[in-house]
Amino acid sequence: MMNTSPLVVAQLSDTHLFADRNQTLLGLSTARSLESVLQQIKQLQRQPDLLLLTGDLSQDETSASYERLRSLIAPLGLPTYWLAGNHDQLALVQPIPDLAIAPFSADKQFVQGGWNFLLLNSAALNCVHGELSDATLIWLETQLEANSQPTLIALHHPPLPIASDWMDNISLKNADTLLAVIDRHPQVKVVLFGHIHQEFDQQRQNVRYLGTPSTCVQFKPQSREFTVDELKPGFRLLSLYSDGSIATQIQRIHDCPPLDLAATGY
Repeated sequence: MMNTSPLVVAQLSDTHLFADRNQTLLGLSTARSLESVLQQIKQLQRQPDLLLLTGDLSQDETSASYERLRSLIAPLGLPTYWLAGNHDQLALVQPIPDLAIAPFSADKQFVQGGWNFLLLNSAALNCVHGELSDATLIWLETQLEANSQPTLIALHHPPLPIASDWMDNISLKNADTLLAVIDRHPQVKVVLFGHIHQEFDQQRQNVRYLGTPSTCVQFKPQSREFTVDELKPGFRLLSLYSDGSIATQIQRIHDCPPLDLAATGY
């Protein structure tokens, strides 16, 4: 790994915000848990260079929930990039000025710190599972052919099975097609995703596939059915080096009210 200073990315996922700050999901105020996560980020010795939010930002699918997200994120003063999850309503996000940094409706590309970032929209209309459109896959191939820098791909839905039957049934439906594109381009080093509300880290053909805890409710790994975990809300930090190597860790908040562990869904 090179000794030069890395680009530091904080990934936040599955915030599931409501218009009402006090409304809860399985007994947890999603706004308050996100506030705790953001406070922990503020206290980091090295502040991230950017925030990457990987979908399911809203739970009640209201404009006010996205306004709440904007108001919570803005004080950090960090460049922030967004992509959609299955709970998000794209039309509601477009009119919010600060969210126009990277509109939900478009696939997005940017370069920072010697890394090429490609953000994909895997949300399928009125579906919990994900699917990448033909246009998105063509766009991805074109972007990878045009830039050989170390590359991070981000999307909401997991492209690999995570050994949880119920979650694997609502993952990315055309994952094999995405993986075939990635396999043709060795500059892809990391694929980041949310949706699973738990930590996941697997190497496949020299690419690191990383899933990240939710900033609110956690799901128990390797579960056949929907099962809530007692682990605390969290986020992922990634250090991206210019030679294509990475270091990453999960951080979790310290305090969280009890959850409805008997819940069978939400």
